[in-house]
Amino acid sequence: MTAIITFIIVFGILVVVHEFGHYYAAKKSGILVREFSVGMGPKLYAYRKNNTTYTLRLLPLGGYVRMAGAQEDDSEIKPGTMASLVINGDKVTKIITSSKVYDAQAVPVQISKADLVDDLTIEGYENGDESEMKHYDVDHDATIVEEDGTEVQIAPRDVQLQSVSVWKRMITNFAGPFNNFILAIVCAIIAAFMMNGIPMGTNQLGHIESNSVAKTAGLKSNDKILAVGNKTTSNWTTLTETIRDNPGKKVDLKVESNGKTKHVSVTPKTVKVSGQKYGQLGIMAKKDYSLGAKIKYGFTSSWQTTVSIFQVLGKMASGGFNINQLSGPVGIYSMTSQVASQGIINIILFMSMLSLNLGIVNLIPIPALDGGKILLNIIEIIRRKPIPEEYENIITLVGVGILVLLMVAVTWNDIQRFFIK
Repeated sequence: MTAIITFIIVFGILVVVHEFGHYYAAKKSGILVREFSVGMGPKLYAYRKNNTTYTLRLLPLGGYVRMAGAQEDDSEIKPGTMASLVINGDKVTKIITSSKVYDAQAVPVQISKADLVDDLTIEGYENGDESEMKHYDVDHDATIVEEDGTEVQIAPRDVQLQSVSVWKRMITNFAGPFNNFILAIVCAIIAAFMMNGIPMGTNQLGHIESNSVAKTAGLKSNDKILAVGNKTTSNWTTLTETIRDNPGKKVDLKVESNGKTKHVSVTPKTVKVSGQKYGQLGIMAKKDYSLGAKIKYGFTSSWQTTVSIFQVLGKMASGGFNINQLSGPVGIYSMTSQVASQGIINIILFMSMLSLNLGIVNLIPIPALDGGKILLNIIEIIRRKPIPEEYENIITLVGVGILVLLMVAVTWNDIQRFFIK
């Protein structure tokens, strides 16, 4: 149960923060955000403010932003639809197409034609009287109650996504991944404040474990290990990797202690991890307890993770693709269940890593992803005119098909890896 709750919270925060980036940029760009949903599936609660409907939905997995004119936004009313029109003065202010909502003041109309984008008009037969076609003007800020009972604003042409400049659309598309990068840094900083000091990453020693090889050799806190054998060790990563590569082998350490240099011979203890042998001295890195170090850690940790992600992507792009390098929701859940047992700090760092992954992967120039949309924006800038809508729709459909196939393959592979022995 702890793993399930942790997964829902972590995954939910990642997606909602991502979508909030799109939401905020769209609002600032003059694009109508018809709905901001937290969760998916059936609606539990809805609240309208400043032309946006905020909904809470049943399935606590992510959320979405519904922008006017976006390909995933469908506001068309089909001919033959039965609706109830709320008319204020000489204009329609609400269109009710849901059987779940009743308004005693509304006029029942069988709609034969509706244009809620350009002309803002509705034509239909009132009260079942097919002898006379009625014409209704629709208010620019009218709302429509959809089949599930959600009330959202209609989407006239001037507030649609395609009506703003290509630069504003590009910023809106980039804002989601950008928010994930910010979240990753913030999470790492929060984790740093919860840690007992930040490892400095230098070759300077901090805590020396009792009854360890290092303790027996006379190594002390604040000593610096300048070299292991013939290999210079100017940072902690090189130092620990060199020690790990010499299990049970006698090595010479060049040590700086109290301003003086000396040589110490040690034999790293052999330890086994997952069947592999590693060398161990029993040393820990010197830690920095300052405020600056904790803030800096948010950036350095995120940068190191980013470099690792690009290294994996680089290997995949150069022909070293392995589906085991990818994880879908099933794989993320399995990893979350492991991290959940390791404490809140590790959960927060895990969220930081996932947020970076989500941001970077979304920027891959595949149609339907944010990166694909940005690529189309760049092509539009180069061409100095929009890509024809029919071509853009085809490109997006192809991208969605690729993503669906990849998701199915990754999910099945995750199930085999984590649950089928």
